[in-house]
Amino acid sequence: MLKILATTDFSVNSKAGIRFAIQLASQQACEITFFHSYHIMKPSIWDAKRFTSYEKSETVKIKNKLEKFVAAIYKALDTKPEKVHYVISSSFVTDSNIIKYATDHQFDLICISRRGEGKLKKIFGTNTTNLIQRSTVPVMAIPHNYKSMKINSVLYASDLANLKHEMDKVVAFAKPLGATIELLHLNYPSDTSDNMKTIEDVIKDYPKTNITYRLENIDLIYNLVSNLEQVIKKTKPSILVMFTDQDLGFFEKLFLSSSTADFSLSASVPLLVFKK
Repeated sequence: MLKILATTDFSVNSKAGIRFAIQLASQQACEITFFHSYHIMKPSIWDAKRFTSYEKSETVKIKNKLEKFVAAIYKALDTKPEKVHYVISSSFVTDSNIIKYATDHQFDLICISRRGEGKLKKIFGTNTTNLIQRSTVPVMAIPHNYKSMKINSVLYASDLANLKHEMDKVVAFAKPLGATIELLHLNYPSDTSDNMKTIEDVIKDYPKTNITYRLENIDLIYNLVSNLEQVIKKTKPSILVMFTDQDLGFFEKLFLSSSTADFSLSASVPLLVFKK
């Protein structure tokens, strides 16, 4: 059973991540934990006893707020929660708190909304960006305007390095959903390797999974992200899957390249990011 940590800050934008987690649970067996990270400031004039009493009462209110917030989303989707939990956790740093809880409790996926346009932290939001760059638990970043719909196709953008290892993870995610997989590789003009054979040798190891592939030559007028966006517009996948080497900052370099201001992925497709 897939364990999902669905995070929210109670904003309207954060509803998208919850909607996606609920959709995922409607297509396969999932256990969802709805998570809110909070921090209560202690007034300097209060003694410890007074603050402790106040903190206890506030945590009860916050937990109730979380449950009501999620319940309203379930009601709007005309569905009922099953196998769900509600967790609030105090921390001054939200992203670190999410990562620690997800890691300590062995979650399979962190689900979080993303919003905005422009540079990286505006495209994804600061917490989302930090999760993608630091979390060892895979992160599903959902556009703020996401509407629930059946997950039936996965576009896996690959550099073909460690392809078999990565494909195992993509298949493990997509197969229980009954989703097709399209492997995308963007070729550079200097790329002389036999990419087609490399891909076909790996795909044949999954005879019972619907996997196709697409090799696209990069248009050098545009950056890598813009080339990727063109494929997304043509294929309209339910989810885009990428693997990032967090140590090398690949993700940040990719999304902060020169033409990223024109990049609209933030408004088009949920993004699942695995650590390489």
